Amino acid sequence: MADIDAARLRAQLVPPYHTIEVVSSTGSTNADLRKSAIEGAADRTVLIAEEQTAGVGRRARPWSSPKGGGIYLSVLLRPREVPFAGLGTLAIVAGLAVTDLTAGLGADAALKWPNDVLAGPERGKCAGILAEAIMADQPAVVLGIGLNVRPLGADVPPGAGGLRPASLAEVGARTTDRTEIAALLLSALAEREGAWRAADGDLGRAGLIEEYRARCETLGREVRVLLPGDASLTGTAVDVDSSGRLTVLDDEGHRHTVFSGDVVHLRMV
Repeated sequence: MADIDAARLRAQLVPPYHTIEVVSSTGSTNADLRKSAIEGAADRTVLIAEEQTAGVGRRARPWSSPKGGGIYLSVLLRPREVPFAGLGTLAIVAGLAVTDLTAGLGADAALKWPNDVLAGPERGKCAGILAEAIMADQPAVVLGIGLNVRPLGADVPPGAGGLRPASLAEVGARTTDRTEIAALLLSALAEREGAWRAADGDLGRAGLIEEYRARCETLGREVRVLLPGDASLTGTAVDVDSSGRLTVLDDEGHRHTVFSGDVVHLRMV
């Protein structure tokens, strides 16, 4: 089980990235880059960890990050072209990059709104994405991606809605070489993020929203959305708009726009 080869990544990916660092262990790559952002770290700084001891996902849920088991990376971005309100769409961009990767590896995967990548016939959670905007002298965003390369084991608890974990190895990916996978992922992200940045963060003008809709298995399903404050909404997911918001049609025909929440897939309609 070889470690991720930082020199190989730098040779391939600097530029477009400014720096790429691989560390043996850290609490959270996102937390480290949030600190670095405040201290003035450059646009497109990348931090990858062999393991995280305090990895987190949305709503501060723990993210299992065992040594050598996956790709745990964060990227600091300073997209001056994108208004602060548009930084939240970066999770959509990252989701497309991850599914570009899985397609290239021959792994069956799809997106679940807002930031999960599901894989395999049982649609387990293979990757999660966390984008955290930072208000400093210059607005920035830290984008974290956790991708399971090898099986996590039976002791890892299910996520929201009982979603079980999955890994690239379990769904037929052509390689589990983590250096190759990290390089492919960062390359896909650079391409997608570059188009997003060039369009000032507008998913429609960047040509990304239609692709996201095509890859998002939440659309067309009956869903339960777990909202902040222990509220929930049940209905049919019918659209994701250019701002990344989910539209849900309830049983009475009312349309609801969901800005954030955990989605549970119930059944196809």
